[in-house]
Amino acid sequence: MVTKTTRMSATDRREQLLDAAARAFARGGYAGTSTDAIAREAGVSQPYVVRTFGTKAELFTEVLTRSCDAIVATFEGEMDRQTAAPDSEEYWAGLGQAYADLVADRDLLMVMTHGFLASSIPEVGAQSRASMAQIYRLLRDRTGCPPERAREFIAHGMLLNTLLAMEAPEHRDDDPALRELADCAFGPGLEKLAAHQAART
Repeated sequence: MVTKTTRMSATDRREQLLDAAARAFARGGYAGTSTDAIAREAGVSQPYVVRTFGTKAELFTEVLTRSCDAIVATFEGEMDRQTAAPDSEEYWAGLGQAYADLVADRDLLMVMTHGFLASSIPEVGAQSRASMAQIYRLLRDRTGCPPERAREFIAHGMLLNTLLAMEAPEHRDDDPALRELADCAFGPGLEKLAAHQAART
């Protein structure tokens, strides 16, 4: 009996490589992740990675764009679901929780953080700035909020990213102040993060 093998399409293979690159970059950052490491993560050869994406900077920029697009899509989805007025606390609490819930996909937020840190690389910096402007513009255009409200919202998101980067959720019991800050910042998102981590181990 002949066993039929199904070839993966080029598009699916590319997405698989981007998933692997996101995991690798989230762990090691831009400077600490080589195309060799990404190839090992994806189970392909290093030349194949380079042939598909070009330079490491080009690959990272594509991964960063993908992550930021996912964040924007999350906000847009929450805005579409909202029934509260855009100037109400309920509306902004919903947006904030939607972002906090993204901690279940830790790699996504860590890629964003590493992108900001690697912004001295021209193409990475350009994409980082474009993504930040896109998020700010979305908040202002869809809610009509003043600049200060959008700034406070983004600042809270950056606090979540920073707490993730320092692994504060995993070390909440080290210090009562850290526990209080993490609980206040993440809210119910902490439970989703714990469940996601348990599923991956």
